[in-house]
Amino acid sequence: MPTEPILFYDIPSNAPGVAWSNNAWIIRYALNLKGLAYKTIWVEFSEIADTLKAIGAEPSMIRKDGSPFYSIPVIQDPDTGTTVSESLRIAAYLDAAYPETHKLVPAGTYTLQKGFRFGYDSATGGSIPFIMPAVARILRPRSAEYFVRAREEEFQKKLTEVTPTGEEREVAWNKFKMGFERVAKWMKEGEPYIMGESITYSDLVIAAEMQWFRAAFGKESEEWKDIETWQGGRWAKLVSDLKKYEGPPEEGPVDN
Repeated sequence: MPTEPILFYDIPSNAPGVAWSNNAWIIRYALNLKGLAYKTIWVEFSEIADTLKAIGAEPSMIRKDGSPFYSIPVIQDPDTGTTVSESLRIAAYLDAAYPETHKLVPAGTYTLQKGFRFGYDSATGGSIPFIMPAVARILRPRSAEYFVRAREEEFQKKLTEVTPTGEEREVAWNKFKMGFERVAKWMKEGEPYIMGESITYSDLVIAAEMQWFRAAFGKESEEWKDIETWQGGRWAKLVSDLKKYEGPPEEGPVDN
């Protein structure tokens, strides 16, 4: 076990509990599940690239144009002097560095876990028109300004115009829901987790996305209350089952 807390980089919000990012929630779950001590380092959206470059973090990915893309989560492990980017790579690192802890990427499954994430993201992409504007509403001012500008450049329209209305909204929301129906059909009936009885990285991907939805839409929102019922309440149950691995509520940075 580490003698010093692992430094865990995340993005703050104004939502209850502060944590909201789906990718960061994967690692928050992982650290708590493994029982590894950590300290959250909050980084606003506009400061991510400079902060991560300064600590020697590798890009999470390389864009099609060849430019590096820096994103959360990232960890620094003072015990080993290692900095790791991207959630699956972090999970695999934690498995290797602390082999006595719960395995999130069992031997021989790295590529399978990566493939699941790719398929999952493809199946559930219908969330984007709904979740992106919702995220903007919970971010702190500096991050919100950066996030809105970046997303409007990506979508080539105002972020307030991304979510459809009227009948189009109903169709789009059903597409969002049916994406999770596809994911549910990949799983073996009667088994609680993707690989049976043991929690792995792929389960954390889904639970983390549910945390994202709940934080952005709001716990009492119509959207979240509907999502809780999907696939017979399967995803809500997953979040409930993993509640003990959420860790204590974060207070977040002091200044806005």
